Amino acid sequence: MATAATASLGIVAFGNESATVSLNQAKFNLKYAPSFNAFPELAGDDPIDFIKFCNDQGFRAIFDNNLMKKDPALQGKIAVELNSNNMDIGPFVLRAKEGGNSMVYDDKESREAWKAGLIDAIETSKRTGAKYALIVPGKLDEKLEMDYQTANVIDTLRELSEMAEKNDLVIVIEPLNRWNHPGLFLTGIPQAYSICRAINSPSCKMVNDMYHQQITEGNIIPNIDRAWSEIGAFHIGDNPGRKEPGTGEINYLNIFKHIYNKGYDGVLCMEHGRSIKGIEGEKVLIEAYRKVDNFLS
Repeated sequence: MATAATASLGIVAFGNESATVSLNQAKFNLKYAPSFNAFPELAGDDPIDFIKFCNDQGFRAIFDNNLMKKDPALQGKIAVELNSNNMDIGPFVLRAKEGGNSMVYDDKESREAWKAGLIDAIETSKRTGAKYALIVPGKLDEKLEMDYQTANVIDTLRELSEMAEKNDLVIVIEPLNRWNHPGLFLTGIPQAYSICRAINSPSCKMVNDMYHQQITEGNIIPNIDRAWSEIGAFHIGDNPGRKEPGTGEINYLNIFKHIYNKGYDGVLCMEHGRSIKGIEGEKVLIEAYRKVDNFLS
C-alpha cells in the first residue's frame, strides 16, 4: 500500500516497491474500468490495494467478470472500498446452474437452471453493489429455424428480467464475434437491440463490446446511436490484438468523445490485454487512457 510520504511526493508503490507511477490528480472523464489483473506489478494482487491504486490513478470504476466466484466476505470488502472512493463496478458474468443449456431451446429445466444462477447473481449484487449481470445466451442450433430460437431466447430473458427488476439488477446480453467465438447465437448489436426491444424491460439491456463489434459489423458510432436506448455498458479492446486503445485500427479518441458528448455515465470495461509486458506495459496502458481522455473536456 502507498504510504502518506510517497503519496505526497506524487508516487504510488503498491505490490512492488520498485514499481512507481505518478499520481493522476484529475479523475478521468469517463468511467474506464480496469479488471483486477490489469496492474499486477504496480498494484499487486490484493483486490483492496488494487482499488486504492486505481483510485489514485484517476479511474472511477473497476470490473470483474468473476465477481460471483469470489468469497462473500471479500465481496463485502470490495464494496466498502469502492464506496469509500466513490467508484463504480461494471458487469459481472452470470452463468446458469447445472442443467442450464443454450437459451435457444424451449426447455423448462434449462430455464430453471438460469433462474437459479440469477438468484446467486442477485445475492452478489446485494453484497457488492454491482448492478449489472452479463449473460451470453449460448450456442446456435443450425437445425432449428432462427426465428424459433430468437423467440425462445426472448421468452427466457423476459422471465429472468422480471426477477432481476424486482431486485434492482440489470441483465446485459453480450454479442460475441464469430471468428473468436464460432457457433454462438448472439453475434451482433442490431440482433441484441431487437431482442432487448422485444423484451421491453429496464432490466434487460446489452453490452456493446467494441472489439467484437469492429470484427463483426464495424460502423461503431452509427451502431452506438441506433442502439443507444438499449446499451447498458461498454467493453473496450482495440483490434487487431485486443490490447489498449491506440494499438489497433479503432479510433477510440472519436468514439470516447462521442460517448462522452452523449452524456454517458456508465462503465466502460477495459476487457483487453497490454501491448507491452511488465511494469512499463502497465504504465503505457494508463497513459493510453490519459491520452484519449484529455481530449474530452
